[in-house]
Formats: sequence, structure tokens, C-alpha cells
Amino acid sequence: MLHRPLFPGTSPEETIRYPIDREIRKHHECIWISYSHVQTKINRHHHLPKFVSNHPLAVPSSPWERLKIGAGTPPMLTQHGWLIVYHGVSNSKISTKKTQQLIYSAGVMILDKKNPLNILYRSLKPILSPDLPEEQVGTVAKVVFPTGIDRRDDIGKPSRFDIYYGIADKCIGVARMDIPDKLPM
Repeated sequence: MLHRPLFPGTSPEETIRYPIDREIRKHHECIWISYSHVQTKINRHHHLPKFVSNHPLAVPSSPWERLKIGAGTPPMLTQHGWLIVYHGVSNSKISTKKTQQLIYSAGVMILDKKNPLNILYRSLKPILSPDLPEEQVGTVAKVVFPTGIDRRDDIGKPSRFDIYYGIADKCIGVARMDIPDKLPM
């Protein structure tokens, strides 16, 4: 499972307001990968399996994701490895001490097929940013939030993906992405 645990004091608003030593806290604002044993027997008590292994996978590293990153789309297996489209949070240049304007953008990671803890590629810049007028204004302004992905095998293009994303917390959009034959270095 890819997720971001919630820790007290780590919301983007709190991180901006109280910029304490980020090196100590950086594992809080990251994507974690957790593993659970596969259960072959049905659990009559409807308990979810326990996670036995939890690891930080990726921490914020680029300006567009400096406040926080989190999982987005489910992982998809590609010729390069596991593809995930994740979200990153930064603050706008028009933010002030009284009002914070957060920006949610999306980037790409490719994880090793056999060992997903190994990141093979990570986009330095967002692949999707709230640039369109409808992404600028809404329930929560300046948000693109990737949540769904569809590989286009149905049209004979296994390297093409449709990315479904929330737009300013008011509607859903779709963006097209083509994976190159070779990953950029």
C-alpha cells in the first residue's frame, strides 16, 4: 500500500506557519510503502490484515512539492517498472503570513518492478499543474489531484495512459500521458 500517514503538526498550513527543522520531520510529509501478508482464509471477524513492514518511500525534493507529497493513482506496471502519478504541495508566491495559498501539482515516479522501494525515475518538474482557469478557482483553488489511471491497451497503445484528477475540489478532469521508450536521465 502506498500512503502518507497523518502526523500532528504536519499539514501544509502548519508546515508553513511553523517552519521548524525540516530535516528532522521530512519523513512525515512523504509517501510510505507498507506491506501486509496475503490472507488465504476469510477472516470471520472482518478485521483488516495488519501491516508488518512500513517504510518511507520518497520525501519532498523539488520546489513544486516542497511542503508535502502523497500517493495519487494506483501503481501500474509498465515496461520500465511500477508507474505512479503522485501529488506534491507547495505554497504560492502570493502567500502571506495571514493567508496561505497552496498549490497542488502532480508528478511521476517509476518504481522497480521487483523491489518497489527502489525509485528508478522521478520527475523534477510537475507533469500536471493547476494552469487552466477551471483549476485556478473552486472549492479549493489551485488544485490538480491525481486519483485514477487507465492504460490504453484498448486502442493498442500500452504506453499511453489517461490520468483522472480532481480539479479545484469541484470536478474531475482527464489528462493524457505517453511513456517514452527510454526514461530520461
